[in-house]
Amino acid sequence: MKSVYLFLTFGFLFFSCVEQQKDVQNQIINQQETVDELKQQPAKFGIALHGGAGVIRKVNMSDSLQKMYELKLEEAIRVGHEILASGGKAEEAVMHTINILEDSPLFNSGKGAVFNADGINELDASIMHGGSLNAGAVASVTRVKNPINLAFKVMENSEHVLLSGEGAEVFAKMQGIELVENEYFHTDGKKASLQRSKESEQTAFYFKDELLQNNKYGTVGCVALDQEGNLVAGTSTGGMTNKKYGRIGDSPIIGAGTYANNLTCAISATGHGEFFIRNVVAYDISALMQYQNLSLEQASKIVIQEKLSNLGGRGGIVGIDHLGNVVMEFNTPGMYRAQMNADGELKIGMFQQN
Repeated sequence: MKSVYLFLTFGFLFFSCVEQQKDVQNQIINQQETVDELKQQPAKFGIALHGGAGVIRKVNMSDSLQKMYELKLEEAIRVGHEILASGGKAEEAVMHTINILEDSPLFNSGKGAVFNADGINELDASIMHGGSLNAGAVASVTRVKNPINLAFKVMENSEHVLLSGEGAEVFAKMQGIELVENEYFHTDGKKASLQRSKESEQTAFYFKDELLQNNKYGTVGCVALDQEGNLVAGTSTGGMTNKKYGRIGDSPIIGAGTYANNLTCAISATGHGEFFIRNVVAYDISALMQYQNLSLEQASKIVIQEKLSNLGGRGGIVGIDHLGNVVMEFNTPGMYRAQMNADGELKIGMFQQN
C-alpha cells in the first residue's frame, strides 16, 4: 500500500513539473511574440511647425495669399517629415524645415525678416536637443543667411550657448556658414511695415497694444521627435518691427522661446517676446509636465491661456511630447501651423477655427 502511495505521489509530481515546464515555455513564446510584434510596429515619430501667431483672420486674407501660405507650410513640413521617416535625426529635420521658412519672404525670418528702427534686419535663432540638453543660439546677426544653421553650429562646435552680433558672424565664417549682404533680407512688405510703425509712433492716439493689433508675428519654429526617441526644438526670427537699442526677444533665449527635454517635450514659441521671456514659457510647459505629471496639452493651456494671457502676453507655441503627441496652443486670432505624424497624416491651420 505504501509503494502504491509513493508511486501515485511521484507520478503527480512528475506530471506537475511537466505542466509547469509547458507553462514556462508558453510564457517565453508569448513574450517573444510580443517583442516580435513591437518590432514590427512602426516607430513613433512626428513633426510640427509654426510660422508666427497674431492677427491672422480669413476676412483679411485673399484666397491666393492663403494658398501661398498653405503651400509653403506643406513644403516645409514634408521636408522634415521625410528626414524623420527615413530614420534621420530630429535636429536635421528641424533645421531643414526651418530653412524652407527662412528662405521664404512670407515669414519674419531670414529672407522676410522685419526691419529694426535703423532700417537693418537683425536675426535671432536657437536650437536645443532634448537628449543631451545641449543648446545653441545666436542673436542680432545681420549677414547669416540661415540663422538656425549657425545656432546648430554653436550647439555642436562651441562651448557656449548664445553668441551675438559681430562675434557670432566671426564664428559663422569659421564654421563655413553662408553669409550674405544685409540687403538680401529686404522685402518691400516689411519695409512698408517699418514705415507704418514709425508713423504710429508719431500719432497722438497711439496705444501700446495698437502695434500688436496691426502686425502679426512671423517668427518660425519647428519641433520634432525622431525614431530614436530624441526631441529637438528650433526657432528663428527677425524680431519685432522697429525694434531699438539692440532689443532681443525670446527666440534665442533657451527656456523662453525654445526648449527640449526627452523626458517631457519640445517647444517652439512665437509672439510678443518680452512676455515669453518673463514667463519662461517653453521651459514652464516642460516643468509642469515633469513635476506635476501634466500632459502636454494640459500644461500648454495653463501657460498660454492663463499665465501668459493674464499678464497681457499674446502668441502661441507648437509642441511635441516624447510619445509623439502634438499641441498647437495660441491666444491670438490665428497662427500659421502644420504637423505630420508617423502615419503621414498632414494637418495645416492658419485661423483660430481650423
